[in-house]
Amino acid sequence: MDVLSDVITVMRTGQPRSARVAWHAPWAQQFASVPGAAGFQIILQGPCWLLLPEADPVPLAAGDVVFRPHGRGHALADNPSTTPTAPTCAPNAPQVLQRYAADTVGTPTGAPATVTLCGAYEIDPARAHPLLHDLPELIHLPAHLGRHPELRATVDLLATELERPRLGTDAIVPALLDTLLLHILRAWLDQQHTPATTTGWAAALNDPATTAALQAIHREPARPWTVATLAAQAGLSRAPFARRFTALLGQPPLTYLTWWRMTTAARLLQESDAPLSAIATNVGYTSEFAFANAFKRQHGTAPGRYRKERP
Repeated sequence: MDVLSDVITVMRTGQPRSARVAWHAPWAQQFASVPGAAGFQIILQGPCWLLLPEADPVPLAAGDVVFRPHGRGHALADNPSTTPTAPTCAPNAPQVLQRYAADTVGTPTGAPATVTLCGAYEIDPARAHPLLHDLPELIHLPAHLGRHPELRATVDLLATELERPRLGTDAIVPALLDTLLLHILRAWLDQQHTPATTTGWAAALNDPATTAALQAIHREPARPWTVATLAAQAGLSRAPFARRFTALLGQPPLTYLTWWRMTTAARLLQESDAPLSAIATNVGYTSEFAFANAFKRQHGTAPGRYRKERP
């Protein structure tokens, strides 16, 4: 798998939730701050306002995408002066109890409603990729004709499934939600591809040499990589590659390799019944003892106990 796909696969957990909601003025809804969740709001129809505790109100229009990657609270409203209702129990759904739903808030009138597509992803803090830490508190992708066509197509498909669920919706919606998250991250990464972006994951994933090394690590985590063999993947000599990788990502190549191996092992322990010896081999350890020591250094507990204690 490529780096961005792996990021989503490893850090997302549980079942994502989504709802298509028609709002009738006057309305304002507070969405609670939820640690370990990332939420989105997409405006399908009509204008509204995004109300943030740390910033001025943000006007939103049809087609706008808002992503809150760190689970911070926010509100949506028909007008900044409307008082929001109490926070909901879910980070990004109004009074929605179902996993996927369509809902109407307020009394329908002759005036057009504002329609939003909202949702949330559960993120496992123990497996959160460093890319997530690089994301800002708010990613706002304003609608522009012709921009992000794949994102727009995914939004249309998701909105249709939520409005008119049919046989197969429970399989289609999670796949669309993952696709939506990938397109949001792609769009953000594309926006960061500027000369001013000199460090961090946005810069690293726009650097061909560093990306080649990262792809090699993610493609074959069990391979006995060295700085020299990773440098060869990047098309650089050893020392310049190590400096470049460390400058962009804030850690040496082999430190990231170990972190990725242990993060992959944690996912396998949680999601499979594979024996510890097999998991050790899958992440590049010929000795189960060496694997257990490396795992305990990162996660603070032995792999067997980690598996028993995880939900």
